[in-house]
Amino acid sequence: MYDIIIIGGGPAGLSAGLYAARSKKKTLIIEKGIEGGQIAETTNVENYPGIDSITGVELGKKMADQAKKFGAKIVMDEVVDIELEGEVKKIKGYIDTYEAKAIIIATGASPREIGAPGEKEYKGRGVSYCSTCDAAFYEDETVYVVGGGDSAIQEALFIANFAKKVYIIHRRDELRATKALQEKAFNNDKIDFIWNSTVKEIKGDKIVEEMILKDTKTGEERSIKSDDPFGIFVFIGYIPKTEMFKGKLEITDDGYIKTDDEMRTNVKGVFAAGDIREKSVRQVVNAAGDGAVAAMNAQKYIDEEEGNLYEGFKENK
Repeated sequence: MYDIIIIGGGPAGLSAGLYAARSKKKTLIIEKGIEGGQIAETTNVENYPGIDSITGVELGKKMADQAKKFGAKIVMDEVVDIELEGEVKKIKGYIDTYEAKAIIIATGASPREIGAPGEKEYKGRGVSYCSTCDAAFYEDETVYVVGGGDSAIQEALFIANFAKKVYIIHRRDELRATKALQEKAFNNDKIDFIWNSTVKEIKGDKIVEEMILKDTKTGEERSIKSDDPFGIFVFIGYIPKTEMFKGKLEITDDGYIKTDDEMRTNVKGVFAAGDIREKSVRQVVNAAGDGAVAAMNAQKYIDEEEGNLYEGFKENK
């Protein structure tokens, strides 16, 4: 049996593994894919403190190696079921079954994709889901932002600090964002709108060179093509990986795990960190911070006499 099991080997999970192992707790990290999780899909990371530039794969490997250096064990397995109640938490994977005194859930959330042909192929080569990660690459170039909600408009306003022109592509003829954000976008000379349109296909050679748009009212298609590089930023929401935790933990209407500021869920001995939990900012740096906080509190939970000093779940209202 382990002291702490961490589900998910992304930045939050690996940071949690590092801190848990350094506290001399028997620590296991379960990751179903590659060390580093979703960050491994990022071509360049330039906004992690202390590192000028690094690929996502390299950053994930460095984090994993550091956690293993302090004694954390990493196994490749996919969790299919979990029992969270009681002093011993039980995790069932495809390969094996695991037990622990405390659990940290760091399974993350994936950006919602358009679903157009070419989107996956050009991810990191013109298609992006993170403005703070990639906007600087498009300084004085043209960028297309897909979406019409708060996040899309906020990100378009941020990207406008770098790009020479930002076009917001929205499937309707009016935005869903708050009026205050709409006004900022409408009043920004760098921002324009392509209404009643969806992205049908993305094309190119080594990078994005062409985008096919479809009119949602007429069905007409048109091509946007340029010899100059242009970026497509997609902001149509996230999909949290919480399906197996529904009915076992308190989940928001949007599907995220509710935690307090100490990363504690509503179940004793169960913590959540990173993009899986309810939060407004989803970046590598604050995912790693979540992982550290979760591990330190999981360690305290194990060390304290159960129930004496555990304050329980505090819901922000």
